[in-house]
Amino acid sequence: MTAEKILKELEEAGTAQNRKVYARHGVGTQMFGVSFKFLRQKQKEYKGEHELALKLWRTGYHEARLLAAMIADPQKMDAEIAETWVQDLNNYVQCDEFSSLIARTAFSQEKMEVWTLSDAEWIGRAGWHLLANIAQHDAALPDKYFIAYLERIEKEIHQRKNRVRDGMNNALIAIGIRNSLLTARAMQSAEKIGKVEVDHGQTSCKTPDAAGYIEKTLAYREKKKTKKK
Repeated sequence: MTAEKILKELEEAGTAQNRKVYARHGVGTQMFGVSFKFLRQKQKEYKGEHELALKLWRTGYHEARLLAAMIADPQKMDAEIAETWVQDLNNYVQCDEFSSLIARTAFSQEKMEVWTLSDAEWIGRAGWHLLANIAQHDAALPDKYFIAYLERIEKEIHQRKNRVRDGMNNALIAIGIRNSLLTARAMQSAEKIGKVEVDHGQTSCKTPDAAGYIEKTLAYREKKKTKKK
């Protein structure tokens, strides 16, 4: 399947209602209004077709870029392509799908450390979303590594750009559910930070209270453990 044919499929699958919804989430005009269900179906069809992913990304269409991030092979991604793509990001939906891809590359930690320093909203968010992924999936990193990021979140979160604040709050939660020591440290950070203000636009989305979310997640995990016994 060529990128042009997939674009045609995406165009035909789009709806006016979805375009209205996505616009409220900050997606620009270069979109079709395709449901995530449809994109996930296409992901199964084309997963690992890396050259196709590169072509889809270059089209600039929102859903084409989402699908590109879904099907790209993390083993074939290189740092140069990652830098090109991160500069192209223009909304948080693309940002989070892209970060989930980069989290599975060999250079995820390297990019996270650079991108979390960025003043650009989407690059910064990508970095913090990447940290959240690393906190959940990289068991080798020591606690002190994440404590340093908790300290940064405490100091910087209220001064950072809107969607970066959201990403930092999510990273705080991910670190807080990593292990018991980091739970205690993250809860301290959440108390120091207080309420995190994020403008979610004309949507019903709300910024989770980090401490409350950590507690609920850990309680849910404990409940699942009890059921298995």
